[in-house]
Amino acid sequence: MSILKDKEREYVKKHLEKLTNPVKLVLFTQEFECQFCKEARELCEDISSLSGMVTIEVYDFTADKHKVEQYDIKRIPAIVIEGDRDYGIRFYGIPTGYEFFTIIEAMIDVSNGKTGLTETTKDRVRSLTKPVHIQVFVTPT
Repeated sequence: MSILKDKEREYVKKHLEKLTNPVKLVLFTQEFECQFCKEARELCEDISSLSGMVTIEVYDFTADKHKVEQYDIKRIPAIVIEGDRDYGIRFYGIPTGYEFFTIIEAMIDVSNGKTGLTETTKDRVRSLTKPVHIQVFVTPT
């Protein structure tokens, strides 16, 4: 069953045409799926069905501990967006509503190896001498 409506599917398909390199959605769930795990899986399946450049890998949060550790997953559902390497992009929960288009844009950035950051911002990031953990929380409220 498709979680995306026809209009959303058209939008996603059009935007996925911007992918220049393959993207992998790595989904973490569990056998007895958590709240929103089923929906996150359906969303990933929908997205990947719209482009041959998108694949999915699904791991069980409790059974696949080596993958959980490899990707440093803290909770589920979790979606990792990976291109030619792991850029550290994680979506926890299900990215729907306002968050949905963020995951599509992140996939395009990962695929193309580019961001919308200015050179000034990139220079400041390069000048960091200690690890920085950045989390972005999105809510319509």
